[in-house]
Order: sequence, then C-alpha cells, then structure tokens
Amino acid sequence: MLGILNDKQIDSLLHRQVVGRIGCHAGNRTYVVPVTYVFDGENIICHTREGLKLEMMRKNPEVCFETDHMENMANWQSVIAWGTFKELKDKEAKDAMNKLIDRIHPLMTSETTHPFDPGESIERRNARGFNAVIYQIKIKEKTGRFEKR
Repeated sequence: MLGILNDKQIDSLLHRQVVGRIGCHAGNRTYVVPVTYVFDGENIICHTREGLKLEMMRKNPEVCFETDHMENMANWQSVIAWGTFKELKDKEAKDAMNKLIDRIHPLMTSETTHPFDPGESIERRNARGFNAVIYQIKIKEKTGRFEKR
C-alpha cells in the first residue's frame, strides 16, 4: 500500500534520522549532497566546511531537503521539505551546535563528522583545519510518502 505521511509521521521521521540530502541550485547548476543533521521541530540544523554547497546556498538560499528510512523495497518512508538556508553566528550557532552534538555525538567516528566548537577562534579553527559553518534550513513546506506491505 502506498500512502501519504501525516504531519506527526513526517516530524517523527525527521527526528529519527540523522542523514539527509540537501538540494541547492545556483548559476544554472543543481547540486544534491548528503548531510548529517538534527531536526529541532522547525529547522534542519547542519554543519559544513567552505565548498560548493555553501557557495550555492549563499547565492540562492531556497533549498530542498530529503530524508528517508528504508526497511526494504516494499517498506519505506520518505520526507521532502522546502526551506530557506541561514548561516548561524555567535550564540545562535553555539545553541544550534549543542543540539547537533547531542544528537550525532554517539555516531561520530571520523574527523569529518566532528563539528567545531563555535566558541573557538577562527584562527584556531583554521590552524586545526576546521573552518566549519553552522547553518539551518528553516522549513516552509514538507510532505511525506510511504509504502508498507
């Protein structure tokens, strides 16, 4: 049976997952990339380093986000959300980082999954090779689908 997820089911899937995909578009180019994230009930919170994704979202902050859970080909759930990218700074970045760390800390196993400390100076982050950016996607619209056998 194919179906539509209700708002409660959509939020539940967004809360349970930690990996999603961001789709961004700028300069006649579309880019889809996986990210680790936490959902705070209104926003998708992520961290990244300087690169194509960040460059594109700065040029065009309207993005699409997708996450899913797949048991097998006949039992899955998927959520797509549209929203606006916002780079976070200072206390806002620190608060967002704490949410992200609390959620993904048990899963951190490599250097690229370790977000920086927002209280750390830019010079120190650069010296350690971690020039990360904390950002959020403010969700404006979301939809979900499922299949269950």
